[in-house]
Amino acid sequence: MATQPSKQLATFANPSPERDYLIAFECPEFTCLCPLTGQPDFAHIAVRYVPDALCVELKSYKLYLWSYRDQGAFHEKVTNTILDDLVAAIAPRFCEVTGSFFPRGGISTTVVARHGAMPSNLDVR
Repeated sequence: MATQPSKQLATFANPSPERDYLIAFECPEFTCLCPLTGQPDFAHIAVRYVPDALCVELKSYKLYLWSYRDQGAFHEKVTNTILDDLVAAIAPRFCEVTGSFFPRGGISTTVVARHGAMPSNLDVR
C-alpha cells in the first residue's frame, strides 16, 4: 500500500526530559492551495521546539504536511494551525513555526507563530 497523507502526528518519549534542548526541522517544499484562486502556494516551513515529555516523529510530520497539498488555506491560517497541532500533540515547552511563502503576484509572505517562551539558555538566533 502506498503512503498516504495524514493529519495524525505520531510522538515518542523525549529521551532527555530533564534538559532544555532545541529541535529544529525544515521543509523547503511545502505546498497548499490558495483558498481564493485554487492556485498552488509554495513555502518553506521551519519548526523549532523545546520538547517536554514528547517529541514529534518526523515521518508522521512529513505526511501531516503532505495533507495540505489539496487544501485551500491562507498563509496565516496554515502557519497557526501547524503550531496548534504540534502543541496539541506534544505540549512543548516552546515551539515556533515559520512559514516563508514564495512570491506570487510579486509578494512573498512570512508568518511566525509561537507558543511559550524560549528558555534563556537556548535563545540563539
